[in-house]
Amino acid sequence: METLGLLMDGFAVALSWQNVLLALVGCFIGTIVGALPGLGPVNGVAILIPLAFSLGLSPVSSMILLSCVYYGCMYGGRISSIMLNIPGDEPSIMTCIDGHPMAKQGKGPEALAISAVSSFIGSLIATIGLIIFAPLLVQVAIQFGPAEYFALFLMAFLTIGGVTGGNPGKTLLAACVGLAIGTVGIDPMSGVPRFTFGIFSLYDGFNIIVAVVGLFAISEVLVLIETGSGSQFTGVRMNRTMVRMSEVTPTFGAALRGSGIGFIAGILPGAGASLGSFLAYILEKRVSDTNGTFGKGDPRGVAAPEAGNNSAAGGALVPMLSLGVPGSGTTAILLAMLISLNITPGPLLFRDQPDLVWGLIAALLFANFVLLVMNLPLVGVFTRMLTMPMWILMPFVVMISSIGVYSINRSTFDLMVMVGFGVFGYLMRKIELPLIPIVLGLLLGADMESYLRRALQISGGNPGVLFESGIAIGIYAICALFLALAVFVAVRKPKIGAESYQA
Repeated sequence: METLGLLMDGFAVALSWQNVLLALVGCFIGTIVGALPGLGPVNGVAILIPLAFSLGLSPVSSMILLSCVYYGCMYGGRISSIMLNIPGDEPSIMTCIDGHPMAKQGKGPEALAISAVSSFIGSLIATIGLIIFAPLLVQVAIQFGPAEYFALFLMAFLTIGGVTGGNPGKTLLAACVGLAIGTVGIDPMSGVPRFTFGIFSLYDGFNIIVAVVGLFAISEVLVLIETGSGSQFTGVRMNRTMVRMSEVTPTFGAALRGSGIGFIAGILPGAGASLGSFLAYILEKRVSDTNGTFGKGDPRGVAAPEAGNNSAAGGALVPMLSLGVPGSGTTAILLAMLISLNITPGPLLFRDQPDLVWGLIAALLFANFVLLVMNLPLVGVFTRMLTMPMWILMPFVVMISSIGVYSINRSTFDLMVMVGFGVFGYLMRKIELPLIPIVLGLLLGADMESYLRRALQISGGNPGVLFESGIAIGIYAICALFLALAVFVAVRKPKIGAESYQA
């Protein structure tokens, strides 16, 4: 009953006219960004962060806007996957396998409707799971000390790279680069400036929001300028946008199964929507593909991965809010936003900031219904957005990014840092070094170092303190399990994709 009362209080916050408007705008923009090939939820959220700052939104309103953009991107990624066979982001890759064949068969509207309903089911189950499991995880997290938190941060680094980076070596290198960048500034233990080179503006280190906007938004613009991706996309045309419910209901079982496995993948740090989508498709193929129809346009092959990736996206919010550890790349950006607002995610967040937590959860429930209502009748509008040349879209990205970054501290130095990180991110993309581990290193490095040094101080410098706790040992065991799972996924994923296309 206490949880229900807190949720009702959350609805009182979420359903204020300002937050409802922000949720609607976030869902709409998120769906559009998700539909544009290559951007995805990480870039979508990163691009909108400066807007949240420039509007002077409260922490609750800022998180509602960005989380609705996140959910909207997960919905929108399926549009280009189905209509153009171009994944809007990595979790949408599995949707291409059966979604685009359906579109080529003239069943594009059915595929889009099935994906919208499945996304709704996955997101709804994940949000309900967030309500149930996040407070329970908080009770466990209260038992954490410095050694346990160090193990938890280590798990975030070790597990997230297994899915976001195809090359484990490059992922580890990127994480080390992020950790190195995170050491810039005043040492929190000794008060000595580190790697500031006498620049006073660097005494507080690099502003995480400025770095994120540069790494993702500005580097994306530079990549598009280089590749000349301003040409219009052309895809499969739709003859109608409305479908019968009888065409959707047979896929409910696949959506429910995908939602379950997706939420489990999302709630564990490092797994995220990509693994949720992949495992959901594999499970459904094993369960339902009795006639060899998967890969040829089977509706269940659309429902399962769409439910899986949306459920995983919601599940990733559980460790972010309750432990302060991001469950995915996008939640790492959301975590950076919280920290920049002087809010510390973790076990005490539910006690100290109940309006933020439960207002956000209530807004996500509201956003699920908004996205379902929005996506079914407005599919035609969103698909026409795919024909917009990038040379029109990208100047707006640069303008919003610059205005937002400048508004944080009213500093031209921040603009130069943003451009510097943009060039740096562009170079990292050129050598195929993943950016999410860099963000994690920059975001979590200082706290990880602090917990390690605190644990060693308590033990008088004995490193064995890191392995004395049963909780810490359990976390290290999970690290080993997910590293093994990441290797399995890397080996099996290309094979499964080839089998599906040949089916």
